[in-house]
Amino acid sequence: MQNLTLTWQTAGGASVVLLGAAYAVKRATRSGAATRAGGTAALLREAGILLGLFALWQLVGHLSVLSTDHALDRAEWIHRTELGLGFPDEAAWQRAVEPYSWLVTGANYYYATMHFGVMLVLLLWLFLRHRDRYHWVRTTVVLTTAACLLIQFIPVAPPRMLPESGFADLAAQYGQSVYGGRVGGVVPDQLSAMPSVHVAWCVIVAVAVVRVARRPWRWLVVLHPLVTVFVVVVTANHFWADGLVAVVLLLVVYLVQYAVSGWRADSEGPTPAAVQPEDRPEERSSVSRS
Repeated sequence: MQNLTLTWQTAGGASVVLLGAAYAVKRATRSGAATRAGGTAALLREAGILLGLFALWQLVGHLSVLSTDHALDRAEWIHRTELGLGFPDEAAWQRAVEPYSWLVTGANYYYATMHFGVMLVLLLWLFLRHRDRYHWVRTTVVLTTAACLLIQFIPVAPPRMLPESGFADLAAQYGQSVYGGRVGGVVPDQLSAMPSVHVAWCVIVAVAVVRVARRPWRWLVVLHPLVTVFVVVVTANHFWADGLVAVVLLLVVYLVQYAVSGWRADSEGPTPAAVQPEDRPEERSSVSRS
C-alpha cells in the first residue's frame, strides 16, 4: 500500500510545478482567451495549494518521528482516561471485527484511499460547479489542517502501537499498511495520531455537501464520517479522543470564519441593494420636479 502514499518531497515538488504552471498560464494569456485560460490557471493554482498543504502535513509527520519521547506514554494516558470517563474500549471494537477478514480488508483500504480521495472529489466538484462556495471550504480545509499540524508536533502514538492494551496492527497483518517501511527514503508519519485529520476532513466533506447540494441524496454523505470514524477505530489508527479534538478544532475554525465574514460585512457597509429609493439623489430630484 506504500504506493498510495505521496512523500512530502514528491508532493512539494508537484506543488511547485503546478503553481509555476498556473503563473505561466496567467502571464501568457491573451485578452481573447482570458476567461478560459483564467479558469485553467485557477485550477492549477488550487491543485498546487492543496498538494503543498499535503506536503506540509507529511513533513510535520516526519519531523515528529525525530522526537519520539513519551509518544507511547501519551497514548496510554489517552486510553486510560477514555476508559475512566466511560468511553467504549477501542480494543473491544477491534476484536469484534477481527474474525471477518473482508471487513478488515475493506477498512484498511478505506483508511488508505478515501481520506484524500473524497476530499479531492469534493473540492473539484465545488470548483467546477459551485465556485462561490469553493473558497470557503478550501479555507476551512487549510485552517483546520494547520491547527491539527500544530498539535501534531507533539508525538502521540496510535493505538496499534499498544499491544499490551489489547490492540493489533491489522493493516500490517494483512499487508496493507501505509506505514510498512520507508517510502522514497522517508519513514511515513506514525506518531501524529492526535488529532485525527481523517475525522476532521470527513466532517468537512459532509457539512459542505449538505450545505451546498439541494437534492435529497446529499444526506447520504453523512455515511462518510460515520464509516471513517468506525474505520479509524477498528484499524487502531486513532482513539475516540483524536476524533473529538479534531471536531472541536473544526468548530473553532467555523466560528472564526463566520466572525471574520461578519466583520468584513460590517466594515464594507451596506450594499447598493440595501439603499432605499428615497435615499437616492436622482430619485429625490425626479420627485421634486414632478
